[in-house]
Amino acid sequence: MRADGRIARISCSPELPANSASDFGFVAAIANLEIRVPRSIIQRMMPKRVAVTRPQPDEYAPYYETYVSLIPGDDIVGTLEAQRVQMAQLLAARSEREGNFRYAPEKWSVKEVIGHICDAERIFAYRLLRIARGDQTPLASFEQNDYIAPGAFGERTLADLAAEFAAVRAATMALVQSLKAEAWVRRGTASGKTVSARALAYIIAGHEVHHRKILDEKYFPAIPRA
Repeated sequence: MRADGRIARISCSPELPANSASDFGFVAAIANLEIRVPRSIIQRMMPKRVAVTRPQPDEYAPYYETYVSLIPGDDIVGTLEAQRVQMAQLLAARSEREGNFRYAPEKWSVKEVIGHICDAERIFAYRLLRIARGDQTPLASFEQNDYIAPGAFGERTLADLAAEFAAVRAATMALVQSLKAEAWVRRGTASGKTVSARALAYIIAGHEVHHRKILDEKYFPAIPRA
């Protein structure tokens, strides 16, 4: 608010990349959006974040330690939001040719990896929702490999899959930001094992990091130059 009573102008002008006319340019621009307003105003506008401490080892099956261990600290909500931006930036730099790359014949393509991340996040978030609401119904497991062929991810563009991940993560963010402190520590059963709501949030984040590291370390360095 200005001294004369009028609302101050808010600038939302990200620097668009060279290929801003493309879908990827749009995704990258949104990911790097900078809103120039005082920090104090932004803090008042944002909902107060519930403090979420790390899950204990008895809150998830040992198998998921691979994912949980990849997430440091206690700010899981902030971590999930940061990943949304990181994934957008990672995929914005990749071409369709790179999206179809697989580093070995029996491995998933880059597009299939992104499709898998989206599918798994939807399932984990669904489990989180039911457990956070106090639902004690045992939740079934799923076989990740069985989802790849029916997903037909190779028939879609990489930009489309990047947009899907952003939409899935936005839905996850809406859920976790709405939870009260007591909801985070509720426990249920999934795949025959005890799991808590907060553990599932860490699993979602760790699963994304796990696959993003594989893309960075095994896929992208092995892609032949055009």
